[in-house]
Amino acid sequence: MKNVLIAAATLATALPAFAMDEASTADTNGDGMLSVEEVMAVYPEVSTDNFMEADTDGDGLLSVEEVAAAQEAGLIPASDQG
Repeated sequence: MKNVLIAAATLATALPAFAMDEASTADTNGDGMLSVEEVMAVYPEVSTDNFMEADTDGDGLLSVEEVAAAQEAGLIPASDQG
């Protein structure tokens, strides 16, 4: 059981770091957030509807946390496929 908890904790801490790497690649203007244009430039298969669903605070931009959650939910690919 202890190993399962350690693995879960490791995964939980790794996911935001992975999302940060992906976000920094796509974040062409360096503001720390991703616009729909930035996301679609890296992931052309992501629809505007998926972007809007991932944008949980409705500000028109994705934070690192929103990217991680969207990747986990399958709204945005988990790795750069471009």
